[in-house]
Amino acid sequence: VKKEEISHDTRLFRFALPSEDHILGLPIGNHLSLIATINDELVVRSYTPVSSDDDIGYMDLVVKVYFKNVHPKFPAGGKMTQRLEEMKIGDSIDVRGPKGKIHHVGNGKYEVLKKGQVTRVLGHKIGMIAGGSGITPMLQIAADILKNPADGSQIFLLYANQTPEDILCKDIIDKMDMDDRFNVWYTVDRAPETGWEYSVGFVDTAMISKHMPTPGPGAAVMMCGPPPMIKFACLPNLEKVGFAEDEMLVF
Repeated sequence: VKKEEISHDTRLFRFALPSEDHILGLPIGNHLSLIATINDELVVRSYTPVSSDDDIGYMDLVVKVYFKNVHPKFPAGGKMTQRLEEMKIGDSIDVRGPKGKIHHVGNGKYEVLKKGQVTRVLGHKIGMIAGGSGITPMLQIAADILKNPADGSQIFLLYANQTPEDILCKDIIDKMDMDDRFNVWYTVDRAPETGWEYSVGFVDTAMISKHMPTPGPGAAVMMCGPPPMIKFACLPNLEKVGFAEDEMLVF
C-alpha cells in the first residue's frame, strides 16, 4: 500500500494486513518469510519488520534492493528484492511466520531456541553486532526496550557496512541514540577521506572491547549479518574478550 525510497537502493515497503484492525502479532526477535514464484522458481526470503504491534493494520519492511548487473559476483541481483521493487501499489505477496530462535520477553529476559530446547538468557546489558540489512532485528528489539521507560536495559550497537552511504535506517538509529540507554558505533570498509569519526575495517577485538558490554552476569551479545562476518569476525573475537557460548546469540 506504500513504497518509500530511502536511498538509491533501499526502500520501505508497507504491506496492509487483512483488515485495518489487524496486528501482525510477530514475537519480538522473530522474523517472517516472504514467498513468491519468480521465473517458475519458488523463492523464500526472511525479513524482520521495522514496525511493531503498536502499528495497527500494516507492517513495514526496510529492504536493500540488489539490482542485476551491479555486483560482478551476483550479476542476476536479488530475486526477491527485485520482485518487491517491481510490485505495484495494490499487489500482494505471501507471508509465512513467525520464525526465529530468539524471543525478547522484556526487561532483560530472552528466550533462545537451541537444539530444540528453549533456554532463558538474561541480558540487561545487551550488545548488538549487525552487518548490512542485519540491522532490522536489532532495531525491532531495541525499539521494544526503549518504548518501555521501566526497562533499564542498556543497548550497545556496533553496525558494520561497506560505506557510510550503506547505513540503513540511520534516522531511526539517530532517534534511538537520543535515549541514554542506547549506544551506537559504526564501522565501514571504505570511508571518505574527511568527516568520518567512526571505525574503518572489519569488526575486531578492539572494537568489541570498546563498544560492547563487558562480559559477565547480565551481559549478552546478539549478531545478525553475512555468515562470514559472524563466523570469522564476531564469534572468535567475542570469545577472545571473554563471552561464553550461551552469551552469544546469532539470528
